[in-house]
Amino acid sequence: MAPVQTPARDLIVQVRDADGTTWLGIAGSTNFKLNPSENAEYEETTTRGSGGAYEEVPMQRGAMIEIEGRHISDSITGVQDAGQKRCEDLAAAVGYAGVGAIRFRHPLATVWKQWVSPGAVFELSEQGGGNNNMTSWGVKIRRSGVTTTAAVA
Repeated sequence: MAPVQTPARDLIVQVRDADGTTWLGIAGSTNFKLNPSENAEYEETTTRGSGGAYEEVPMQRGAMIEIEGRHISDSITGVQDAGQKRCEDLAAAVGYAGVGAIRFRHPLATVWKQWVSPGAVFELSEQGGGNNNMTSWGVKIRRSGVTTTAAVA
């Protein structure tokens, strides 16, 4: 197999529905960013015995996905895209009700990367637009716990 580059637009991101088993796509995405170092914390361990070299130890790892795009709703019913709505519901909830789950992968990947245990915390981005713009929509999703994997079915 020859190595190929992967278009960022092809990334598949899904949020788990409130039923705990159904995965929903998140429509309207125009930009995706994964920051694998978000919320990382380090402890400086430099001592006089370090010989003038800086030393540190990673104490906490984190990650965040940011999705930017357009607000999507059905042209007849006005019902918002189910994936976007689920993200909004999780972003509005507090306590453990506000912790959801996501999974993501590139189309050629054979495994999903998952944030499911305890999961992910959702925060909505600013929404709006000018006179000649479509309404923007976005969400920041921070990992809570570790990344796991699951085979693509």
